[in-house]
Amino acid sequence: MKFTSINLHPIMVVYFRLLKESFGFAINALRTNKLRTLLSLLGVTIGIFSIIAVLAAVDSLDRKIKKDLSSLDKNTIYLLKFSFGPTEIPQWKREQFPNVTYEEYQYLKSSMNGAENLCYQLFTKRENIKFESQTVSDLNIVPVSSEFDDIQKLDFQDGRFYNDAESNSGASVIVLGFEVAQNLFQNDQPIGQKVRLYGQNFTVIGVLKKQGSGLFGDSNDTSVFIPSNFLRRTYGDNVDFMTPVIILKPKKDVDIDAFKAELTQKLRNYRGVKTGEIDNFFINVLSGFTDFLDGIISQMNVVGWIIAGFSLLVGGFGIANIMFVSVKERTNLIGIQKSLGAKNKFILFQFLFEAIILSVIGGIIGLFLVWLISIVLTKALDFDFFLGIGNILLGTGLAALIGLISGILPAISASRLDPVEAIRTGI
Repeated sequence: MKFTSINLHPIMVVYFRLLKESFGFAINALRTNKLRTLLSLLGVTIGIFSIIAVLAAVDSLDRKIKKDLSSLDKNTIYLLKFSFGPTEIPQWKREQFPNVTYEEYQYLKSSMNGAENLCYQLFTKRENIKFESQTVSDLNIVPVSSEFDDIQKLDFQDGRFYNDAESNSGASVIVLGFEVAQNLFQNDQPIGQKVRLYGQNFTVIGVLKKQGSGLFGDSNDTSVFIPSNFLRRTYGDNVDFMTPVIILKPKKDVDIDAFKAELTQKLRNYRGVKTGEIDNFFINVLSGFTDFLDGIISQMNVVGWIIAGFSLLVGGFGIANIMFVSVKERTNLIGIQKSLGAKNKFILFQFLFEAIILSVIGGIIGLFLVWLISIVLTKALDFDFFLGIGNILLGTGLAALIGLISGILPAISASRLDPVEAIRTGI
């Protein structure tokens, strides 16, 4: 074992010197031809920028979706006359479906044993809210029953959500989103103040913590919450600008398929839907919606890889072309190096390193541009554009791989040149 170790050491030193000298020759070659180096970098930079920008954007979108839905259980069910995803039922048929009712909400609340919480919500039009001389226009109104807080897990900066008694009676109480409170009251204390909405005074009982922009429209920051029974008491149940929905949160240990089957049967029986007739309602499970979004994100990833792949091919062909030109220009030098004893490996590594260094530098520039744009977009759009370490390593690795693949053929052709012919050709 000692004999083997003693003989391996000089070999390793030789290879180290070979790599070092090859690396030095590659750096000098890139410095000598600055314009060509710059043009070669451009193709790789665009390629790496394209693929990492797409992947980072998709990754950021995925993180945003998961963040926005993190407060909800994936088994949360939205029961209403509309479907959140594609359906085979024609539109004219869906338009004939009846809205869910408050009575159905009460019935299901008392009869669904596997439900942890049920909530009644109204999708309604946007309104203006006023406090003295201050007005917030085009506001997102969220009329819900008191159980909404238990399902959504709202975070409060001040105050509270309304209780069951306030919810059932349709009391004139209101919970403000962070931005709404800031715009109406600036630095003043909102709790206990009266705001004007629907032509009536509402008492502010709570202010939510800042959430950030929402991916699916309005976030809680730009929303206000009022008891759904206030609108029912004021306008009734049969108005065009309100669409009711029943939100159900199953218990942790409940079989979701069995829960859906029980829910379907109970609502069919309550509505008197006959055997053989289709359901005149939709059970939208949040997990199905998230799976649908995951499918879209996966497709976006594939499209991104295809687009970026073409960019990388262009960059790779550009480097390969430049390296062949470089071999042609340095034929005489290669011949001299070989006549002085340079091995084929030395010549091979010299050009291979040149291609890899060129590609990696282009990749780093591309990554830097993605990082720079991510900062700008994050500040400009209030969207957390995330450039993860995984994408950084991927970009660097791809750049090195492109350099290796693009430079291998020119490097081999250079290493196999006959020294005499190389010197004669280069003269």
